[in-house]
Amino acid sequence: MKAALSILCLFLSLIATSCQSGDLQLRDGDIIFQTSLSSQSQAIQRATRSQWSHMGIILTHNGRQMVFEASDVVKFTPLNVWVKRGKDSRFVVKRLKDAESALTPFALERLAGEASRFEGKSYDTQFGWSDERVYCSELVWKILDRSLNVQVGSLQKLGDLHLEDEAVKSKLVERFGDAIPLNEPVITPEQIYRSELLATIYERN
Repeated sequence: MKAALSILCLFLSLIATSCQSGDLQLRDGDIIFQTSLSSQSQAIQRATRSQWSHMGIILTHNGRQMVFEASDVVKFTPLNVWVKRGKDSRFVVKRLKDAESALTPFALERLAGEASRFEGKSYDTQFGWSDERVYCSELVWKILDRSLNVQVGSLQKLGDLHLEDEAVKSKLVERFGDAIPLNEPVITPEQIYRSELLATIYERN
């Protein structure tokens, strides 16, 4: 058992090293997806018919590329920490197809400036569309929309999702009781993942 744990720790350490090395070739503005191990992950996956339930955007912070994400609060998370937190350390990175021309130094300044407006905000467990609290895909979508006028993924209404699943129903009742806001605009990790504006640049299965 101890030997197996040692091998697992070594494997995770190698993942962390790889993620921080030049092998991955990340750029600010890249979008990263994973399957979260949070209590709501299964409901999100079933409601969106997707394996992806959490995401963030790559930004440089204090001289280091990190994942800017909405989890308990909106914050910067070291990439290796973020990767190990997901299911089986799997993740996918996507990039704007026109990144070479769209992500100029000035555009990246706007991107960072818009992100700073959200830092420290609480995670939105009710998936509302206001800026008072935000969830992961909402954070990424709004940053790109407001800084670059780029809409990655189509907005939906909560009622458009697959809400008939028992796990989804249970989570909705837990969060909203009988007053489920079916007309609330939402953006899901899956909708962003499917965006025709993005290309996959890295995938760890």
